[in-house]
Amino acid sequence: MNLKCIFSTLVLVFGLASSTVYGQETSIAVAANFSAPMQKLVRAFHDLSGYRVKISTGASGKFYSQIHNGAPYDVLLSADQETPERIENEKLGVEHTRFTYATGLLVLWSTREGFVDSKGEVLQNASFNHIAIADPKLAPYGLAAAQALHALGLSEKLKSKLVQGENIGQTFQFVATANAELGFIALSQVFLDGKLKEGSAWIVSPDLYRPLHQDAILLNAGKDNQAAKAFLAFLKTDVAKRIIQSFGYQL
Repeated sequence: MNLKCIFSTLVLVFGLASSTVYGQETSIAVAANFSAPMQKLVRAFHDLSGYRVKISTGASGKFYSQIHNGAPYDVLLSADQETPERIENEKLGVEHTRFTYATGLLVLWSTREGFVDSKGEVLQNASFNHIAIADPKLAPYGLAAAQALHALGLSEKLKSKLVQGENIGQTFQFVATANAELGFIALSQVFLDGKLKEGSAWIVSPDLYRPLHQDAILLNAGKDNQAAKAFLAFLKTDVAKRIIQSFGYQL
């Protein structure tokens, strides 16, 4: 199906007349782990619909506080299910618009080739000075990292070596800039089209942490924003799903 046919389909799905499509914008709060796929999704969405998307990235917990205090985001793409559910229950989001758009994977990563082995035994050896994780109180991927360390019986052993980022984006930077030799991040940050971009990594067994189901929700500020509603509909299309999967997410 060519772009023209896809666009026509989207117009019908979204219930929009083409004359109203162009020139509209939506503001979306996006969990930091989803930053890379979001950039690609926004380009595809704009090409198909003409809508513009303004992105803000950060920790899901911090977004909750901002939304609670009146931040004018139209949509939240969270790194968990609990935050959107809480937003819906507190009447800060539009009822029945919440859905899971992706399931993420946790990875232990280093920029150094061969440093992280395929079984994560580097953690047992503790042959490093610093290991980065995101703040478990704010970032679901940080909580997943803490759960994995606990399941491995390493929480106390590695406590003095932990370097904590506010969100998974900052945690990635700690490792990328060698302020930490390795760290727990989202697979999507170092994975594209089935390949690790650089360094060495261990994809942490999902059995060691609670599933990272990521939910989206239409916020009250976006209830009358056609661009916001169109983007949420776009996330459910095959075009969007292929992009999401290319970054290592499960659907």
